[in-house]
Amino acid sequence: MNIDLLYFAGCPNWKLADERLTEIVKERPDITVTRHRVDTSVEAERVGFHGSPSILIDGVDAFADGDAGIGLACRVYATPDGPAGAPTLEQLRAVLTDA
Repeated sequence: MNIDLLYFAGCPNWKLADERLTEIVKERPDITVTRHRVDTSVEAERVGFHGSPSILIDGVDAFADGDAGIGLACRVYATPDGPAGAPTLEQLRAVLTDA
């Protein structure tokens, strides 16, 4: 399984998502994580970047929201503890199980 972590340098939340994905990879050696920095709004449009961090599982945004805009912005995730800059470990495990 391939996971792409898309981010832009101006958003610190991608680091937390990266830490959590690193933890997941320790549990799931069948997963490969690739990090991709999105540098321009043109690139954001081209890749359908819904904010930083975006987590794509085999090319599909695992937390897609139909209303989410595209561009260089920090993304907010709905978690059990309220809005956060990255999904929880449990949320990541759940989407990976469903993938």
